[in-house]
Amino acid sequence: MARQKITPFLWFDSNAEEAANFYVSIFKNSRILRASRYTETGPGPAGSVMTIEFELDGVPFIALNGGPHFKFTEAISLSVDCETQDEIDHFWEKLTEGGKPVQCGWLKDKFGLSWQIVPSNMGELMSSSSNSKRVMEAMMQMVKLDIQKLKDARDGR
Repeated sequence: MARQKITPFLWFDSNAEEAANFYVSIFKNSRILRASRYTETGPGPAGSVMTIEFELDGVPFIALNGGPHFKFTEAISLSVDCETQDEIDHFWEKLTEGGKPVQCGWLKDKFGLSWQIVPSNMGELMSSSSNSKRVMEAMMQMVKLDIQKLKDARDGR
């Protein structure tokens, strides 16, 4: 498999391995690839995970145990396209476990990472110039997105 040129690199305090295992348990076609460990020279405890490489549904990620210096913000999020309401419900339930729902399909997981759980056809639903206002208004009333309600808004129901 050809290596992806751009890979998301996520900074965690000390729980990168726990986060990677959590994410891999949620997404199909996911796996831990390898871990590198701190040595006696640190800065982390010798033998503890420094970085862990993993794939989520075939997309590569790297997570670092870099210490408490930086925290995740909503300025960046991971967007998950979902074909069905069952998929939205699955990812929403799993990723809000220990985290918190936000609004408009956004949530923050227990590690503080922001996610968007959205229908695959969200662009289509939002791009109909005559109906996009209704879809936007419907979405603004939601926390977890409801595909049927968005379609109803688009269709004027």
